[in-house]
Amino acid sequence: MIDVKTAVNAAYEYIKSIQHMINSSLRDLRLEEVELSEDKNFWLITLGFDIPKKPPKSPLENLMGTSRADTPVLYEREYKLFKVNSQSGEVEAMKIRQV
Repeated sequence: MIDVKTAVNAAYEYIKSIQHMINSSLRDLRLEEVELSEDKNFWLITLGFDIPKKPPKSPLENLMGTSRADTPVLYEREYKLFKVNSQSGEVEAMKIRQV
């Protein structure tokens, strides 16, 4: 059986390899939670990262045609749950984790 460090590394490498499909720079990527399934067949790894979120444009901005370049970028935390095979170390599934 692989150890927890190997399972976490597999999840990190997997998300980094598909980063371009997520359309995010994975800002502040962090390990949030690790759990071994009851049957010990899978490591369940939760990674969290920030994604940019632009505030909605106000009606006044639409009328004035002002630029949003000076508007600070806000971030929203997103979580992905990875199912890593405890024998092979392969990522078998990834899904959005609701909190």
